[in-house]
Amino acid sequence: MSTTVQPTWLMLGASSAVARAFAREAAAHGAGILLAGRDMDDLERQAADLAIRHGVPAAPVPFDARDIDSHAAFVADCAARAGGPLNVFLAFGVMPDQSELDRDPSIAAAMVEANFTGAATVLAALAPVLEAQRQGVVVALGSVAGDRGRPRNYTYGATKAALLTYLQGYAARLSRSGVRVLCLKAGPVDTGMTWPLPKLPFMVSPRAFAAGAWRLAQGKGGASYLPRIWWPVMGIIRSLPTRIFNRLDL
Repeated sequence: MSTTVQPTWLMLGASSAVARAFAREAAAHGAGILLAGRDMDDLERQAADLAIRHGVPAAPVPFDARDIDSHAAFVADCAARAGGPLNVFLAFGVMPDQSELDRDPSIAAAMVEANFTGAATVLAALAPVLEAQRQGVVVALGSVAGDRGRPRNYTYGATKAALLTYLQGYAARLSRSGVRVLCLKAGPVDTGMTWPLPKLPFMVSPRAFAAGAWRLAQGKGGASYLPRIWWPVMGIIRSLPTRIFNRLDL
């Protein structure tokens, strides 16, 4: 008689509000959780709460997206801790104000390193593990900002556009091993990243976003807007002629 082994979800950027909510969602469905990030005190508290509340194995793992030389050892550690199939939820990233990025190139470079380089290198390190297990799901947070460069956040949007392109090739590679890669083109979520901004349309709570992300993770698609309202909205924005788009305050 065979038994189904529950996957372990590796939460990259586990201190983010969205990752917290998704970890609770996954744990509620019986999955083990590895909480990866830099704030170990916070991650230890999260792990204890998940273990008590849901009766699942949960553990913190130190991780720094910008320390790319550490990613190979980090992945090996996570694979050993999981002891079974590994799923991945990538939720780290930063979004400085565009004016800061324009004034200080070092801030822009650090953002690119976190949002794209760090994501690409840790996913590259994870690829052989995922291919060897021949199953699994990778969920990565993209952004509607990556669909078209807008004056308010074009540098941030460029990192998300680059991540989407990377994930498309990554998905094609891993599909040959039965691993699915899902890029969530996220609209605004009510988190610390968006608190300083003026009121944004179609904003959702981290809990609602995580519930939607969980549903999509169980499906078959490769990229999806979340919430879905952004699919027609961004379709219109992408289709606008340049001369009209450049006049708009977006």
